[in-house]
Amino acid sequence: MTDALPDRYAVAGHPVEHSQSPFIHAEFARQTGQSIAYGRLLCPLDGFAATVRAFAADRSAGTVRGCNVTVPFKFEAFELAARRTPRAELAQAANTLRFDADEAGGWLADNTDGIGLVRDIERNAGLSLAGRRVLLLGAGGAAAGTLGPLLQARPAALVVANRTRAKAESLVARHLALACDVALSACTPAEAGAGFDVVINATASSLQGAEIPVDARVLAPGALALDMMYGPAAQGFLAWAEAHGALGRDGLGMLVEQAAEAFFLWRGVRPATAPVLAALRARLAAKAP
Repeated sequence: MTDALPDRYAVAGHPVEHSQSPFIHAEFARQTGQSIAYGRLLCPLDGFAATVRAFAADRSAGTVRGCNVTVPFKFEAFELAARRTPRAELAQAANTLRFDADEAGGWLADNTDGIGLVRDIERNAGLSLAGRRVLLLGAGGAAAGTLGPLLQARPAALVVANRTRAKAESLVARHLALACDVALSACTPAEAGAGFDVVINATASSLQGAEIPVDARVLAPGALALDMMYGPAAQGFLAWAEAHGALGRDGLGMLVEQAAEAFFLWRGVRPATAPVLAALRARLAAKAP
């Protein structure tokens, strides 16, 4: 019977074959006793909306309940939903969709990236952001989703550096009301300054194998330098950070934490993240050459 089939979810993106989200959500489901099936959904660059709509309408193997969204579709995902959470509205980007029925108000868009990032830094890495100087590199969908929660962690200063300064300025302007006592500003990477306690790479530079977008002077001694990518894509940034006296951290913890928040949105159950992050790191280490 159809009712006995697991609810279906997927991660939608381009590329998507590298994603560890299926493993993470399978672990969450096992841990919490939830019946779900989670896969990957490769979307053509010019066909995200059509691909996601077709996936949501598919009833061949159980009811499709939602999806995670990765690069480069987070802005498009936001536009697909009839309803948005406040954090998605602030970001104007979404990494999580819940396919609610029309009578419930239609699809819901959320952005769990920022809360996932902050939880990873503060809980998993053990670094309080309060009173720190933070540099956020990039102003795309990943950066947009994290700026609000970063501000809510009350750093002393937060600088958004992007190659196109106007894009960084637009993102900052949208968040000014949330800044309160945080010194929030925008600039290009060359204008970023020096001595940040936390440097977060939210650009596509790691994914593209491009050069590090800033000079090493942005790193204070012992700074935390976090790349939102993980695996081989993050290694260049991490090696650069560690060569200049910083503590490098990849995006695996953020990935697990944002996934847990999405899982809670979908299932109403909050999984424990520490054992899943440990299992994921062990899994990837076993696969490493």
